[in-house]
Amino acid sequence: MEKTKITFGTDGFRGIIAKEFTFETVERIIKAICLYLYELKSDKNTIIIGYDPRFMAKDFADFCAELFKKYGFKVILSSKVVPTPIVAYCAKYYSDSVGAVMLTASHNPKEYQGIKFIPNYGGPATKEITDEILKYLDKKIEPRIGGLITTKNLEDDYINHLENIIDFKLIAKNQPKIIYDGLFSSSIGYFDKILEKNNIKFESFNMFHSSDFGGGLPEPKEKFMKHKKNGYVIMANDGDADRYGILDEDGNYVSPNIILAMLLKYLKVDKSMQGKMVKTVGVSKIVDIVAKKTNTETIMTPVGFKWLSEAMRKNETILAGEDSGGLSSGNHIPEKDGIYANLLILEMMAYKNKSLKELVNEIKEFIGINFYTDRIDIKLENENQAKKLKEKFNLLDKIANFKIIEKITIDGIKTILDDNLSSVLIRKSGTEPLYRFYIESDSLKKLDAIKDFIKKNVN
Repeated sequence: MEKTKITFGTDGFRGIIAKEFTFETVERIIKAICLYLYELKSDKNTIIIGYDPRFMAKDFADFCAELFKKYGFKVILSSKVVPTPIVAYCAKYYSDSVGAVMLTASHNPKEYQGIKFIPNYGGPATKEITDEILKYLDKKIEPRIGGLITTKNLEDDYINHLENIIDFKLIAKNQPKIIYDGLFSSSIGYFDKILEKNNIKFESFNMFHSSDFGGGLPEPKEKFMKHKKNGYVIMANDGDADRYGILDEDGNYVSPNIILAMLLKYLKVDKSMQGKMVKTVGVSKIVDIVAKKTNTETIMTPVGFKWLSEAMRKNETILAGEDSGGLSSGNHIPEKDGIYANLLILEMMAYKNKSLKELVNEIKEFIGINFYTDRIDIKLENENQAKKLKEKFNLLDKIANFKIIEKITIDGIKTILDDNLSSVLIRKSGTEPLYRFYIESDSLKKLDAIKDFIKKNVN
């Protein structure tokens, strides 16, 4: 039987359970990680293992723990479902840590599972690291003595850290009305626990772990966040809680681009944080406008938090974020954290003593221009189709009635159009068999014209 081809996408390896994602595949990956860690010749020897609520996630985590033990590592295994950012925090701050392994497929459908290696800097593995791990696939490895498995709750140090960087007293004093939609995700038992511990009242729904995520997707988007209530902000996280989603008091989804713009202004102007704004190529122009108005230097990276994480470790950072709902800041870990994101939004609301709806209007006035975004996903039948699409759009000198004045090729192709307010980012998904077109413009009429052009030219 042919072995599964193992590649690391935007954030680890993912596959359909019992098809690509099997115990055999996991064993091949763990052995390669062990060989990679041996080559580091570190005097540290502890690996942390966590897992999300998906089908058989705990079984895969236990299997990983036994393998690391067999090959001489001291394992700290989470005693329960745990969010990725907490595992990343432990990877960074546990004194003997060589890193962590997280069993999660994030926001993918229920039939998927995934595995990612988190080095001991507490963020996603760089491409250099994952490429190095792949070199060790299917190489011979011998058992080593000294292995040990310890089971532990991982959240205490993480929660103490959050209490040092989030003003919970202010949130409790100027209490926003909150609905926490657990979405059956790994943030359950953590985000709610943090709010309760700090006397912050909230209502909640979908507060149990479910391997099929209640029949939906573990995606913090409006279509899955159904428990709206007038006057309340609704907060949720994805399956492993490294991304966030939020609806305002009228039940309107607030895009991560708007959130990044608001938080950048809040952290720079109100909190006097110093450093750079680190953003992926897909982030809206509105963040550039806020950065310029607040005299903040920006760094642009490819899509994927591993690139943001690398830039964060090299630069003093106010805020790092992507348009898909991942963010962190320089005083936190270099890993996206949906729990922290929700708390930071609540702190901003409490500091301003304003509703989220008011803050959205305020940032739009500050920017001075309305921007609209949309995305077209094309399902790929094969790699050749992706190549042809990229080549076709790379040859264009016009999109709709707009001339292309600039092409940014940091990740895929981002075309800047001649109104200097519209753009199209074209790139292959790093997690799913999709080719994506991210569209932005300052008017719905322009946006629709660009969308129509793309739909007519994808074949």
